[in-house]
Amino acid sequence: MNFLGPARPGACPPTESSNLLESPHTNRDVSSRSRGRGTKTVTAAEKAQAREVSLRRIGRLFTPYRWQMAIVTALIVASSVVSVASPFLLRAVIDTALPDRNMRLLVLLVAGMIAIAAVTSAFGVIQTWIATLVGQQVMHGLRTSVFAHLQRQSIAFFTRTRTGEVQSRITNDIGGMESVVTSTATSIASNLTTAVATAVAMVALSWRLSLISLVVMPPAIYLSRKVARMRRAITTEQQRELANLNVTIEEGLSINAVQLAKTMGTGPALVQRFTASSARLIDLELRSQLAGRWRMASMSIIFAAVPAIIYLAAGLPVTAGVMTIGTLVAFTTLQNSLFRPITGLLSTGVSVISSLALFARIFEYLDLPVDVDDPAHPVEIDPAQIAGHVRFTGVSFTYPGADRPAVAGVDLDVPAGATLALVGETGSGKTTLAALIARLYDPTSGSVRVDGIDIRDMRLTDLAAVVGVVSQETYLLHTTVRENLRYAKPKATDTEIEDAARAAQIHDLIAGLPDGYDTMVGSRGHRFSGGEKQRIAIARTLLRDPRVLVLDEATSALDTETERAVQKAFDTLARGRTTITIAHRLSTVRNADQIAVVDHGRIVEAGTHTSLIADNGRYACLAA
Repeated sequence: MNFLGPARPGACPPTESSNLLESPHTNRDVSSRSRGRGTKTVTAAEKAQAREVSLRRIGRLFTPYRWQMAIVTALIVASSVVSVASPFLLRAVIDTALPDRNMRLLVLLVAGMIAIAAVTSAFGVIQTWIATLVGQQVMHGLRTSVFAHLQRQSIAFFTRTRTGEVQSRITNDIGGMESVVTSTATSIASNLTTAVATAVAMVALSWRLSLISLVVMPPAIYLSRKVARMRRAITTEQQRELANLNVTIEEGLSINAVQLAKTMGTGPALVQRFTASSARLIDLELRSQLAGRWRMASMSIIFAAVPAIIYLAAGLPVTAGVMTIGTLVAFTTLQNSLFRPITGLLSTGVSVISSLALFARIFEYLDLPVDVDDPAHPVEIDPAQIAGHVRFTGVSFTYPGADRPAVAGVDLDVPAGATLALVGETGSGKTTLAALIARLYDPTSGSVRVDGIDIRDMRLTDLAAVVGVVSQETYLLHTTVRENLRYAKPKATDTEIEDAARAAQIHDLIAGLPDGYDTMVGSRGHRFSGGEKQRIAIARTLLRDPRVLVLDEATSALDTETERAVQKAFDTLARGRTTITIAHRLSTVRNADQIAVVDHGRIVEAGTHTSLIADNGRYACLAA
């Protein structure tokens, strides 16, 4: 192993408190402070509200289902045309069949009216089934697209975004647009065709009365657009508050949060915070439902008044005798049929405009750039054939928003099968180097290579098969021990799982449990102690069999006896692999082939434990 950076031997130098960004969490804090120096913070919700959503883009969501939508449209048109015939049959009943006592004609007309009702009902059922299916498939596509896109985001995105906010986008926002996606297209088509067909029939009956009916359209459209804009603004506030509520649930009801609240006595404060957020949602829902209600009510009064005006117009001396009673009844029936689709169109317009706030929030996530992504032309590798030679060449990295680099000009060469230990004070850059090896971030400059291949040229799945990471914060899924282990290798057999557990020194403990490997680990693995969780994590990594192993302060939180058991498991795990260990306890790294001392993002010393102690430099100071 060769150390390629400058050494700085000598007595322990004074250290300043470093504000370098060891982790993305500190990055978020520094970013916030830097933004506070005069730059206004713009929230994601505000950005979403400001963004104009193209209706064409929303329409493209339905492109894969154009044939289904074409069938629905055809059914709607057919249903609208058929239903328009009913008032004409009614006119014939009143003006001809009843006065002439023509029973044969009356029976035929009544049968025709019943047949029209049956056909339109059947068309309606089929249309609803297809439209709902298409709408649900569009919703499914949106949900999976957002989830998959967020899975591709770098760690930086999740450190600056609240978990509850992400959950709210996928569940509340997409769920909120369900009615729009499922029924809007069919509602528009149905109401539009019905309105057009009805208007044509009304003109055919009496063009003079038609003018009276249509005079209400301009004010109705104006009022609807105004109400839609009001509801859109309220919808944005609602989704923002729902996100806050999700964050409160996430931060207040996870196992760690409950433990913290109980030990700190903050439970009542959390309840008050949740109550206040829920109360704000009540207010917003009331505002949403009542927004423009008086305007819409006045429009309904106008619609109701039009038939009365028509009856009055029919009775005036000028128009008396111009039309039959049957024509008048048929016309008012058509008019009622016209106002229903017009009202439906206006209401649909309100819903669509209101839902643009939801689409904006979803599209904002879909438009997020992917910082760390698969290369356009990946190098084809067989992870099983990788030897594990790791090399850092001029690697520097600065967290977004930071003033100074977290690591700068790092050169390291770790031969295959060798062990490298990274030591240094908190905030020195050790964890950042580990994150760069696993490609949780990409270097600002320089390169990290494995067997001479830049890891940015590998597929992320291939790199994950080559580099395994065991960190101090072990994360276990809320499922059985067996499924937690199989998470690393879905096709692993029970024998492979048990062999990995034996190598990690945890098999006997698991086998001794009442349910053995089918024991539920609990939320975040709280069924087990820290050392037990760590050994389960080691077994999980063993199943993947990575060539390069990164151990990031994996034993720093354990007691001495537990650490000894875990260290024995680590020794098994590291055998035959290239191992890079980050540790505060120097007793765990003294046998490493090479030890590199990191200070303020730079390598200041490197060598074996013995040589570094003899140099009496920074390492000797840390070991004292």
